[in-house]
Amino acid sequence: MKYSLVFVFSILISQFSMAQTSLSLSEAIEKGLQNNYQIQIAERYIDIAQNNNNWQSAGRYPRIDFNINSQNSYNDQNNPVSFINGSYLNGGVTGNLDISYVIFDGYRVKINKKRFEELENQSKTNVAIAVENTIRAVMLNYFAVVIQLEALEVLEQVLDLSRDRIDYQRARQEFGQAGSFEIIQSQDAYFADSTNIILQQNMVESAFRNLNQAMGEDNLGMQYTLTDSLGYEAPDYVYEDLKERMFSNNNNLQNLYIARSLSGVEREMAESDKYPRISINTGANLSGNVFKLNGENPNTKEPYDAAWGNNFNYYLNLSATYNIYNGKNRKRAIENAQIEEMIAQINIEDLKRSLSNKLLNTLETYNNQKQLVSINRDRVDNAIKNIEISQERFRNGLITSFEYRDVQLSYIRAFQTQLTAVFDLKNTEIELIRLIGGLVR
Repeated sequence: MKYSLVFVFSILISQFSMAQTSLSLSEAIEKGLQNNYQIQIAERYIDIAQNNNNWQSAGRYPRIDFNINSQNSYNDQNNPVSFINGSYLNGGVTGNLDISYVIFDGYRVKINKKRFEELENQSKTNVAIAVENTIRAVMLNYFAVVIQLEALEVLEQVLDLSRDRIDYQRARQEFGQAGSFEIIQSQDAYFADSTNIILQQNMVESAFRNLNQAMGEDNLGMQYTLTDSLGYEAPDYVYEDLKERMFSNNNNLQNLYIARSLSGVEREMAESDKYPRISINTGANLSGNVFKLNGENPNTKEPYDAAWGNNFNYYLNLSATYNIYNGKNRKRAIENAQIEEMIAQINIEDLKRSLSNKLLNTLETYNNQKQLVSINRDRVDNAIKNIEISQERFRNGLITSFEYRDVQLSYIRAFQTQLTAVFDLKNTEIELIRLIGGLVR
């Protein structure tokens, strides 16, 4: 029996004796932000949006095209009515430089530039949402590890008490004051506490794996010495102040603001069809050709020379286009765009209402959890005093081993309830900060 207990503790000690790297909450968040794939993807979309957000893409500058074309043919002709017979080469090269520029198209260039700017802002907001989700996940998993480690520490304290209890009963047995029944009961409590520690160690390892996943670590089995504790003090928040910050900074709401702006851009684009389109087109064409008849000149008996020719012309054209009637499609497009803009505004008001309700519920939950933490803190203090007194009373024979065990279990429950209450409070506080857009780099 004694050797089995030593074996159990050798396993526990070996698991905790490994050198561990220290890790603060800020370091964990930084790791998560660096390794998160969703943030990396969202940042690449920012690169795309920034590449598109320029006056060239919007259409401010002219378009210049250069074309070159070569056409060559070899013919062998025998036609009595033609003045050219025999084989001959006919070839040519044509080059064209064309410049087109839209002078006015209903402010489409300006509208396009505005759309590219809003798309870039939307990409940045998507990154902010990915950052927000990552920070929240890392914080919750970091504090979850802290909670599990503190719960493990409480169980180790109770295990020490159970070990002292066994030693005490064995000492009493030597003097004939305790029998085998008391020893067995003490050992049974010790085994139960040892089992709880092994189970809790599994909870700790699972919490570390979840933290590593949130940080984007490839080695999920890594364990750390956490340097930040889960504070028991929580600040006071005022609903109206939180609401004002939420309407200004909430990332999901910011996305809807951008969606409304994009709807406005689409409306302006539809309205631009009411204006004429004026453009200018200029360019030049240069062509050259060669003709070579195979054979000899019957008069001179010399081979025919190649005949060369070329042609050059340039042009400057101005065009204006205005749609007079197209089956009221333009009017319908404008009306649909206006409706989409109204829908975007309704979505904003709906989300504001939903966020206000969620903020109020979260704040009330937060305030209630603060009270629970305060009550449970007093309960823990009371449990500490109770176990100290009970230990002394047990040694003096004033309470039974069963009563002493009940006090130990009550001590465990008090700490577990307090740890759960503190974690719930921290979780709710993080949600409050997320709602007001406070989870930023």
